[in-house]
Amino acid sequence: MEYGKLFLVGILQAALIMLTAPLLDGISRRVRARMHSRRGCSIFQTYYDLFKLLKREQTVPPQASWLFTTTPYILVAILLLLAMIIPSITLISPLGLVGDLFAVLYLMALIRFFFSLSGLDSGSTFAAAGSSREMMLAVLMEPAMIMVMLTLALLTGSSNLGIISTQVASGQISLLNPAFGIGLIAFFLATAVETGKLPFDLAEAEQELQEGPLTEYSGRGLALMKLALLMKQVIVIALFVALFLPFGGAANLSLGSLIWGTVIFLGKLLVFYVLLAFVENAVARYRIADVTTITSLSFGISLISFVFYLVAS
Repeated sequence: MEYGKLFLVGILQAALIMLTAPLLDGISRRVRARMHSRRGCSIFQTYYDLFKLLKREQTVPPQASWLFTTTPYILVAILLLLAMIIPSITLISPLGLVGDLFAVLYLMALIRFFFSLSGLDSGSTFAAAGSSREMMLAVLMEPAMIMVMLTLALLTGSSNLGIISTQVASGQISLLNPAFGIGLIAFFLATAVETGKLPFDLAEAEQELQEGPLTEYSGRGLALMKLALLMKQVIVIALFVALFLPFGGAANLSLGSLIWGTVIFLGKLLVFYVLLAFVENAVARYRIADVTTITSLSFGISLISFVFYLVAS
């Protein structure tokens, strides 16, 4: 019975993330507009844009294969699975058997793989350039994430997301622990890059690459790809929250705890999106060399975190 409840919680998390991702993007757009002293669009504008695209006809480049048309569905499916795995509103991973740190990392790598491959398959030079940038970001960023995840797994004695969240929320591992505190900084930098928002949107880069791998998408395919990117932003932030800031998550599956956990989770997301909106307005898009510097810094900090764990153990 408990596993059945957890599965239902996982479905609730997936639905919550899919439905709120466009809303959070709309709030971010509104905040950026207000910072420019503009009225800005409605916070529901992203929903309107997605529904408008869903009604339009989808065109497929003549040289594209089945991969181009199926990738949007594959990405949304993988992201829904990730949303079910990560303990967002609870301290327990709804899919405990697969709620592993490294399983999450592999699934995120799979998203990047299909996203880049779809751009190459379209035959567009802009899409190909965006795909190559996407893979370059993976090479630069993933070592830092892997190192932090390894340190967390060693600190907690488990790579299960639910166990890590529970230990952090209960105070067994605190920010006063140097390995944990320094790892938080490294993972935060990696999270900022992984969201793909300004100033790190090198792969899409509308002004340079016409949205990169999305160049040839239209209609339903473009709507699903945009939804997938929005969901990915929320899931990356949710992963950071689950690992380092799980406070307020539901410790049990009672209705009151789940409602409170949902409110707390949405509040954390809102804070992150408002902060990211300020960063987007304050900083121009980074050059590739600048992103390389930041990812190298993140990896260096993650190594320091690991060294602190080795010294303390």
